[in-house]
Amino acid sequence: MLNRLSQETSPYLLQHADNPVDWYPWGEPALRKAKSQNKPVFLSIGYSACHWCHVMAHESFEDEKVAAILNKHFINIKVDREERPDLDRIYMNAVQTMTGNGGWPMSVFLTPDGHPFYGGTYFPPTPRFGIPAFTDVLLAVAEAWQNRRQQIIESSNRLTTTIELQSEIGERQADSLNSATLTSAFQTLLQHFDHKQGGWGEGPKFPQPMALEFLLRYHHTTGDTRAQHMVTMALEAMARGGIYDQLGGGFHRYSIDGLWLVPHFEKMLYDNALLARVYLHAWQVTGDAFFRTITEEILDYVIREMTDPGGGFYSTQDADSEGKEGKFYLWTAAEIRGLLGVKAKTFMAAYGVTEEGNTSTDQTHGFGDLNILKLVCGLDQRTELSEARRKLLIARQPRVHPGRDEKILTSWNGLMLAAFSEAARVLNRDDYRQIAEHNADFLLRELQKSNGRLWHTWKAGEAKLNGYLEDYTHLIEGLLELYQVTFHPRWFLAARDLAEEMIGHFGSPEGGFFDTSDDHEKLIARPRDLQDNAIPSGNAMAAFVLLRLAGLASEPRYTELAHRSLSQIQPLLAQHPLAFSQWLIALEHALASPREVAIVGDPNAADTGALLDVCTTGYRPHQIMALGDPGQETPVVPLLRDRDQIANRATAYVCVDFTCRPPVTQPEELEALL
Repeated sequence: MLNRLSQETSPYLLQHADNPVDWYPWGEPALRKAKSQNKPVFLSIGYSACHWCHVMAHESFEDEKVAAILNKHFINIKVDREERPDLDRIYMNAVQTMTGNGGWPMSVFLTPDGHPFYGGTYFPPTPRFGIPAFTDVLLAVAEAWQNRRQQIIESSNRLTTTIELQSEIGERQADSLNSATLTSAFQTLLQHFDHKQGGWGEGPKFPQPMALEFLLRYHHTTGDTRAQHMVTMALEAMARGGIYDQLGGGFHRYSIDGLWLVPHFEKMLYDNALLARVYLHAWQVTGDAFFRTITEEILDYVIREMTDPGGGFYSTQDADSEGKEGKFYLWTAAEIRGLLGVKAKTFMAAYGVTEEGNTSTDQTHGFGDLNILKLVCGLDQRTELSEARRKLLIARQPRVHPGRDEKILTSWNGLMLAAFSEAARVLNRDDYRQIAEHNADFLLRELQKSNGRLWHTWKAGEAKLNGYLEDYTHLIEGLLELYQVTFHPRWFLAARDLAEEMIGHFGSPEGGFFDTSDDHEKLIARPRDLQDNAIPSGNAMAAFVLLRLAGLASEPRYTELAHRSLSQIQPLLAQHPLAFSQWLIALEHALASPREVAIVGDPNAADTGALLDVCTTGYRPHQIMALGDPGQETPVVPLLRDRDQIANRATAYVCVDFTCRPPVTQPEELEALL
């Protein structure tokens, strides 16, 4: 018998629609029932691609006896963290405050008013790993609520006050922006870098694309070759590893070990969006064709497997298939021999395939005689084995595919829009431009309201949930990149209008922005996540896109808002660079005196093309461009206003800090100014 979740659009919630647990989605009906029956709330937060969420579902939420305890003593609410990042942040802060740890599935117990008083993550059906059995936890909480309710309420109120304080910046001294912060952050990253395997940490090891972006920028500005070395070493190690899908392209979420071999097999849209841009920029810096190849393989994977016919990008692919993590991606030596014949020996040597399985010596993460493909040969041989990879990819296709979460999130789509747009410009790929335009058109048509505000999520024709700060900031970034490919004023106007909506509805009087709008549902706290996590924080990206938009819009107010946010957060950046990497990118950009380039000329003329080529050749992280037709009386983009051609030739104006250099018409002159 289906429960209330059957009426939801979230694939994660629908996975639980036939549980015997009497689930509610988050909302007033559930909280009202908790108050009327004076029962505590059991809140379970997860997402569709989460392996341990599936494990807990099978072990506990599908069990009639466990469900009977939940239904008797609690009002049970299930939340998709990707749909409700606001709830996820509030209650994750609570769990981390209570336990010192966090993760998914997240299990939190609330008073009927929504105040947390106990929580954790995964609870097993029987005691193990030092974790109590889920049924024991449920009965203990129920007993405490029955007999020590006032004590619980007082404790939950204190915890709620702590959570509210965590959302405040406070009265910090607004220091002037300082390049010493960047140097200190670089030194910290260098000190903790894994100089044997690349990346940071021993396992689990995450790709850290924002930290790599910062290091590329730092190298560009300072010339410090150690920064570039960290980037190229990490990128090559990851692209060789099992964390990368060697056949189909695209990165898995993270590596369980320190060698990049054994991944957690879920694939997330945002990881691949951020990594595609890092690999693209690394190719621009180094000219290494391998990095360009990985960029294109990531984006081609997204086109093939993660793109809705309407133009949006899907959210995730599951770690599991047929109930086993990674089964879709793993190979036995016998399977490869049967498919490749005489080529099998060469392929197996190149990709680390063994008869006994290349993870079999690792008792914790072994997969028996199955192999995770990891490139161990020279990069030249990878090209030679392209036909063998194609055969294996075709042979893999009939397997049971991992589940795919087909909801379309505005924020994550904005990140992928930026990746396709920049790749279209840098690689001169018109197919990528078409994908980007199709996506932007979809987002502005389906996920923007008539009043200019954004929805957060779309699935099967239905858009819902008020947009969060990250929806505005990440989409603005994507639109700015798309404008610089097509130079169609529509994309600039959309970005500027969204910036104004963001400032008006999310801005804080003390500087920076809240994660939720001023007309959002009232929760126990108004979240304000300052740290960058798997994706850039809304606040960090707000500073970055306002700096970029300021030049195009000729709007100093945007720069002032960004500088105010950066000055308040700056003391934290050097201490914790992996937690504030997007902030470091924004700070580095602010200190670099970005170049705003206005080109006036016939878009189809050779002399205009020559100037554009200067702007798009090489790695130019501190630049934003506008192109205007000389016949246009009043250009839409303010940077283009009052710009005339010289001697009827395409003319470029380079501006820094709202001051413009004399116009030039020759590519060599423009190159010198940039």
